[in-house]
Amino acid sequence: MNASAPSPDPAALYADHLATMMRRADEALARSGHDHLVVPSGTQHWQVFDDRDYPYAVNPQFKAWLPLTRLPYSWLVHTPGQRPRVVYYQPFDYWHVVPDAPNGWWTDHFDIHIIRKPEEALALLPQPAARCAILGEPQSALGDHVPNNPEPALLYLEYQRSCKTPYEIAMMRQAQRMAVRGHRAAEAAFRAGHSEFGIHMAYCAAVGQDAGELPYGNIVGLNEHAAVLHYTELQRAAPNPLRSFLIDAGASFHGYASDITRTYAHDTGSEFQAMIDAVDAAQQRMCQGVRAGVDYKQLHVDAHLALMGILKEFGVITVSPEAALATGVSFAFFPHGLGHPIGLQVHDVAGFAESDRGGRIPRPQGHPYLRMTRVLEPGMVVTIEPGLYFIDMLLDEVKQNGHAGSVDWARVDAFRPYGGIRIEDEVLCTEGEADNLTRPAFAEAQAAAA
Repeated sequence: MNASAPSPDPAALYADHLATMMRRADEALARSGHDHLVVPSGTQHWQVFDDRDYPYAVNPQFKAWLPLTRLPYSWLVHTPGQRPRVVYYQPFDYWHVVPDAPNGWWTDHFDIHIIRKPEEALALLPQPAARCAILGEPQSALGDHVPNNPEPALLYLEYQRSCKTPYEIAMMRQAQRMAVRGHRAAEAAFRAGHSEFGIHMAYCAAVGQDAGELPYGNIVGLNEHAAVLHYTELQRAAPNPLRSFLIDAGASFHGYASDITRTYAHDTGSEFQAMIDAVDAAQQRMCQGVRAGVDYKQLHVDAHLALMGILKEFGVITVSPEAALATGVSFAFFPHGLGHPIGLQVHDVAGFAESDRGGRIPRPQGHPYLRMTRVLEPGMVVTIEPGLYFIDMLLDEVKQNGHAGSVDWARVDAFRPYGGIRIEDEVLCTEGEADNLTRPAFAEAQAAAA
């Protein structure tokens, strides 16, 4: 396990990050044949037949340049050879909180123009619009500046985003620390007998972010609910008895996401706790496999074999791990992918990209939900999240497909009330050993509490 890195000063890393962004933008423009890169931050979206807006979500292409995630109707403009420009929307408004005046370590690197109305941006955008590569959603159109999302530029920029800059890694480490605070509070709430909703609230309070600020909706499942992969219902009453708890939850820091999963048994001396421990040990070995030149698809297949080895050890399956994989039995117990790229987005872009000019690397046959098929490179950050679940729908398919003899159904019945297990860390691929971003954050928090 790598030692936890200290929290660096973002200002010390941001200049190099911005220089990288500008170099990438220059190449993207050369490929698409445009003169200017124009990136809207995005707009508010209004609910149908209502005057209420949905929670605002910033354009990822915008926050790749700027640590600004709550600034709609603004624009980033890059022209090769010139200082980048920010059109910064700061309305006159007494109904809502107005964004603060531009401040902080990023402001020294941009020409900043304040606008009070969205349409005032038009005079500050490059002309003619046809010479601009405009990256955004259709709703961000302003006059002739309609997002055109030229494919050569997008393919190149998204592919390059796979390898994080030192600034981005620092932001992601801090997002880990924040999420770990929440995970520790959530476990304590579970041990105290709280409901799913109560655990969720304890998590948010510890992180200091509400549902609109978290990178995704918290998955908080007690007992059988842990078998629903994206369970977000948050029951207000705790089940009796309490058996198990699965939490998949992250945090956001300057636009970068963390994504961590842990599973707990209420009875720490139970057989289910022993299975959690076995999955956790296997997961740590999988994390160590994140190395430059390793095919992520193979890591996923190897994870199936490791997890089926655990089920064989606990008497849940009666066949070899290899046979369980070949017949599809392993899919019933581990039906999702090993993980995904992560960064500005939880499921970050270019996980299937064959190159920065396009093409798609297919998933292995029989693994339809794997979100990453590339060969790992230094600078990539991926999640490693193996899981074992007892899902009635999928187990019924095992019987229907003629493989009922591959499973000891009495053992399934013993584990079914616990739902399932998932353990998830984020891992940075380096030139050498894997750099687990998650485990040191837990160790750091535990040491601080001692």
